[in-house]
Amino acid sequence: MVVRATGFVLLVAHLLLVAWISLRPRDVAWVTAPNTVPLDGLRADLALGSAEAARLIGEGLLLLAPLGVLLPMADGRLDVPGWASLVRTTAAGALVSLAVELLQTAVPGQVVDVDSVLLNTAGVALAHLLLVPAGRSRLRRRSETGRSETDRSKGGRSGASGGAGRGRGSAPLRNEGSQGATPTISRVPIAP
Repeated sequence: MVVRATGFVLLVAHLLLVAWISLRPRDVAWVTAPNTVPLDGLRADLALGSAEAARLIGEGLLLLAPLGVLLPMADGRLDVPGWASLVRTTAAGALVSLAVELLQTAVPGQVVDVDSVLLNTAGVALAHLLLVPAGRSRLRRRSETGRSETDRSKGGRSGASGGAGRGRGSAPLRNEGSQGATPTISRVPIAP
């Protein structure tokens, strides 16, 4: 529960930071043309030299990369298939990146770049692949350790005294609250 709440707070904070970075108007003398051809902007970045290309590509990969960890963290589920979590998180990252790019069309000095969507999505997927499986595994182990310690602390209560109100081998009764167990009636088929 704490992990989920922390993930949600950090997710909101990161999205606000991304909005502040990406949606501020730029006061520039000229603006480049929008890039709607995939990988065309990356080729242009690589033509600038290796240091500048590494900086620009790194910025694209890192902008939304924390979503690869924060989205599963805010979801809070530990028993999710790895591929399903990766697909869901990557798709959500792509949608957030696309929304940022579309919102930039209304901001002076900002232009649409399809390569930004590709880099941001790749950053989300890489962060997810590198951190989430190990994090979930660690949380599962900690959760199982906590459960086994709780079971040991209960001791022998699971025998006859712990199962008050139940017969040997019967299913647990529903709503065993302060007023006792709610009786259940088995279904009897009606004769034709």
